[in-house]
Amino acid sequence: MGIVKTDKLSFDYIRRDEDGNVEGVTRAVDDVTLDIKQGDFIAILGHNGSGKSTLAKHMNAILYPTEGTIWVGGMDTKEDEHLWDVRQTAGMVFQNPDNQIIGQVVEEDVGFGPENMGVPTKEIWERVEESLKAVGMYEFRKHSPNKLSGGQKQRVSIAGVLAMHPKCIVLDEPTAMLDPTGRKEVIRAVRALNDVEEVTVILITHYMEEIIYADKVFVMDKGKVTMEGTPKEIFSQVERLKELRLDVPQVTLLAYELQKKGVNLPSGILTHQEFVDELLKLKQD
Repeated sequence: MGIVKTDKLSFDYIRRDEDGNVEGVTRAVDDVTLDIKQGDFIAILGHNGSGKSTLAKHMNAILYPTEGTIWVGGMDTKEDEHLWDVRQTAGMVFQNPDNQIIGQVVEEDVGFGPENMGVPTKEIWERVEESLKAVGMYEFRKHSPNKLSGGQKQRVSIAGVLAMHPKCIVLDEPTAMLDPTGRKEVIRAVRALNDVEEVTVILITHYMEEIIYADKVFVMDKGKVTMEGTPKEIFSQVERLKELRLDVPQVTLLAYELQKKGVNLPSGILTHQEFVDELLKLKQD
């Protein structure tokens, strides 16, 4: 079994009036079956309201399925005795780093999780050091988090989760509140965790540029997984992505428009370098 597996997972938000009577039900996740392997870099993509953040909250047992099942590290999240083991297996990083940072000094904040888990003091400091180094924030260990940029704060949040030694990190739109520089910093740190530390990464986002390095992409719409494949397979379907109101990386779109004009380029070009290489090949031909 993979590190995160769902079987026909569905979740309903129930709206109630002031007296607690049910006013309506919204199905936010609808019959989703996924199998995510240890060490994978997975991106889950979708427009606002597609259900991707609701799905993410199931991976950390913040929400429980209305129907179906989700297993994290082989544990059924509905079983109360597994709650903390599930949360330790799949750490969660949210949109707003200010909501996750509680310490007055960076290294204290990162050590908070392991301390709560009862990790011995010597090991806590080892974990703090390795986690801050993994996200490129070790030199800021004595700084106040309040003095950091958005991207730096988010990397500290990721280090705080990493210090608890999860097998998997779920990042729920971690760059939504950041400027382009901060976004790049965070994605670079996330990729390094996956490449170097071999942590499973599940990245929830609607920024196309962030998913080009993923092993596999799931695209959600109206609570369902409507597309899945490698980034190249997904970005080969420009018209379908437009129908789902999703952007496409500029370079992918440019190659697509040239293709339509008769230029012999392959589908699903993802990076500027790939684009240049393909143009050079055409010139040589």
